Amino acid sequence: MKSVISSIEIENRVIVAKYQRLMVGAKVVLVEKASGRQLPETATRVASPVPVGAVRIRLPDAIPPGTYFLKAFNGHGEDAARSADFEIG
Repeated sequence: MKSVISSIEIENRVIVAKYQRLMVGAKVVLVEKASGRQLPETATRVASPVPVGAVRIRLPDAIPPGTYFLKAFNGHGEDAARSADFEIG
């Protein structure tokens, strides 16, 4: 079964991303779409042993407006999931 980042909500520079089938220890990071650059200061790990839940990422002030997506990596560093593109304004 494939892991999924199913929805993104942004409020007060906090991203809340719901996921399914991501295992504990998976890393989720914000990626700038235009450059493909991962923004390590936004990385967070799935802490829940339940494979369904949400992660929260606080956006640093230095993150410029643009199109982004979230990318998840499993415990071995392999691609696990990718969200739809979204705008940060």
